[in-house]
Amino acid sequence: MELLIDFPGGARVDAHFGPYDVMTDQPPAGGGEGEAPTPFALFLASIGTCAGIYVLGFCQQRGLPTEGIHIKQRVHRDYQTGMIGRIDLDIQVPPEFPEKYHASLIRSAQLCTVKKHLEHPPEFEITTQVV
Repeated sequence: MELLIDFPGGARVDAHFGPYDVMTDQPPAGGGEGEAPTPFALFLASIGTCAGIYVLGFCQQRGLPTEGIHIKQRVHRDYQTGMIGRIDLDIQVPPEFPEKYHASLIRSAQLCTVKKHLEHPPEFEITTQVV
């Protein structure tokens, strides 16, 4: 997979891949207009939405309704390092959702590809290239 990252103006940095354009911006306090999520916000959203794909798939495979199911994601900072120390994903289900599937929902969310890559991060190689 190859992405093209460009700088359309201001504090915007956008990614283009396949038929998609993903726009990012910084908040006004960071020199941007706040017209799009920050790159880090997209990163965090990718964790919850990835878990959601697995929860959705689990429910669809079993014919279970997804209405009323939400995932609440909370991010906890480690104030010593300034980094994220823990991320909580709470799968919220309506009262009528069968209790026998609660643990299976958790197991399905744990299959999230983004989470797996965080647990086993890739190596990075950053270079410059004259084009």
